[in-house]
Amino acid sequence: MLVCVDDYGSLSEASRKVGMAQPNSSRAIKRLERRFGVPLLQRSTTGSTLTAEGTVVAHWAREIVRTAHRLLDVAEGLRVERSAELTVAASMTVAEHLMPRWLGQFRVEHPTVNIHLQVHNSTEVLARIAAGTCHVGFIESPHVPRGVHSLTVARDRLVLVVNADHPWARRRRPVTIAELAATPLLVREPGSGTRTTLEIALDGYELAPPLLELGSGAAIRTSVLNGVGPAVLSSLTVEDQVRTGDLRLVDVAGLDLTRALRAVWRPPRQLDGPAGQLVRLARRDGHDTRDEE
Repeated sequence: MLVCVDDYGSLSEASRKVGMAQPNSSRAIKRLERRFGVPLLQRSTTGSTLTAEGTVVAHWAREIVRTAHRLLDVAEGLRVERSAELTVAASMTVAEHLMPRWLGQFRVEHPTVNIHLQVHNSTEVLARIAAGTCHVGFIESPHVPRGVHSLTVARDRLVLVVNADHPWARRRRPVTIAELAATPLLVREPGSGTRTTLEIALDGYELAPPLLELGSGAAIRTSVLNGVGPAVLSSLTVEDQVRTGDLRLVDVAGLDLTRALRAVWRPPRQLDGPAGQLVRLARRDGHDTRDEE
């Protein structure tokens, strides 16, 4: 429940996602708060959001939930022999915002294929491709190692966001690249495609130490909403909050953070079978037919 509040931004939405009545959800969170001895939710008449302590706890809880899901996937794979298997490794942004739609469409077209989804940062996805532990990966980092084939399936853009009370939310002129580099930001962990893209874009500037490192875009988004500080995130991660005005976009003069989202795999160049079918589906969905490498 705590991870879902982190992902969806409210206790009511999290309750709907897990199929639990909101009073039961609230009691479950209160039991967790008593167990940890810290407040995890900030409650108000307009809803409940994670506290700073709750954001940190949710970050580590997410790892436990992922491990539990992997355990269940392994147990299911041992229990039943399937006609076809597809193991997919996806970076956080792709896994959170694009993969659910892609896998939903894929399952309709290929209902007999058993899919295992692994969620990592882009560096870890590439490591799993190199090790041969997945059939295909999806990354957001700008560089693909030699010996790995890739295909651009979609485009994304990183944006600078602050909450409505931040001084930059009322600023009329764009932030300069130098100002952005000198400002402590909420960032993803090293190896994340989002962080790598930003660091490359700011190459040549002296970067301020991170304000806080968190393991998901959702965790950073929640921290920005709570006024912890500014962040550069995928537009996919913040589009709902920008639409409602809870988060504000801040222009950065002269900085283009458009990036390619790529499928990656080991040789041979031609990707066949369920993995190739998934990549073709993702490419159709992303309306991108460029950059085969």
